[in-house]
Amino acid sequence: MKLSTPRWWYVRHAPTRGSSIGLTRALLTPVSWIWAAVTARRIARAQPFDPGVPVICVGNVTVGGAGKTPVVRALAERLKARGLAVHLLSRGYGGRLEGPVQVDTARHSSADVGDEPLMLARDFPVWVARDRAAGARAAAAAGAEVIVMDDGHQNPSVQKALSIVVVDGETRNEEWPFGDGRVFPAGPMREPLATGLARAQATLILLPADLPGADPELVAALKGPPPLVAHLTAAAAPPKGPQVGFAGVGKPWKVERALQAAGCELADFAPFPDHRAYDEATLKRLADRAAQFGAGLVTTEKDWVRLPLEWRARVTAWPVKATFADPAALDALLAAVGL
Repeated sequence: MKLSTPRWWYVRHAPTRGSSIGLTRALLTPVSWIWAAVTARRIARAQPFDPGVPVICVGNVTVGGAGKTPVVRALAERLKARGLAVHLLSRGYGGRLEGPVQVDTARHSSADVGDEPLMLARDFPVWVARDRAAGARAAAAAGAEVIVMDDGHQNPSVQKALSIVVVDGETRNEEWPFGDGRVFPAGPMREPLATGLARAQATLILLPADLPGADPELVAALKGPPPLVAHLTAAAAPPKGPQVGFAGVGKPWKVERALQAAGCELADFAPFPDHRAYDEATLKRLADRAAQFGAGLVTTEKDWVRLPLEWRARVTAWPVKATFADPAALDALLAAVGL
């Protein structure tokens, strides 16, 4: 059973000790120390594999919800436009295949390879491998001239030419992308912020379409060189008329906000845990809820590929894309690693 992302993880100021959330954090903090220590030891002891082609890692330092996958797609499109053979590499979270296997949209389902690889495989060769080194080797053998790895900043098994850490740039309503800085499970961090940023060559702040620029305080917290900035914008208008939205992503509340900001007439919205597999009973409840409002159903592309085939015609997939604010800055970063 998948659990929803705790929204209190992203509250900037720790709750008081007497609150239930404060108690939960206190109880989980010793576990977070162990998590951080194990991660640090694994990274320190690794001997990364060099696949013979540049590997660009698009990762983050938090648990889900930063917007890595749209950035992966936008980066891959930019590299492809230069005439490079771009292959993507993913762990395939939520899929049953260990790999390495190249995703085939005609043969594989999200239950086989995971939702994000299946979504990206409509545009690029995508490899799924629990063993990232084996996946990189397979991609290089298949003709990849550059590999873009979706997630894996904390995975040291592959030598990276460039590591970009994606940061959720929305800091409204007391939200802070790193919460109060605690490591999982007491907070959203995969590792301490300074530790994660020290291994990255660049950071990228991903903003919702309705925020013109990054929070100066967030930029200062990232230290280092000026971060890249990108906006998460609609790739298509939301469906017309009343809609019941739903999403099983890292931060489903952000999908609700984005739909509203794009002008969607949301009658209701249902959040689900990240990578949620939708069964017939759940979808029937959503359809019944939509019928109460005389509404349609709308969800993310990532959720849509997890739907049973017979439901896809009944639900609208709303696509989004990452648009770089300063493409020249990205090009300079790529040029620094020979791309």
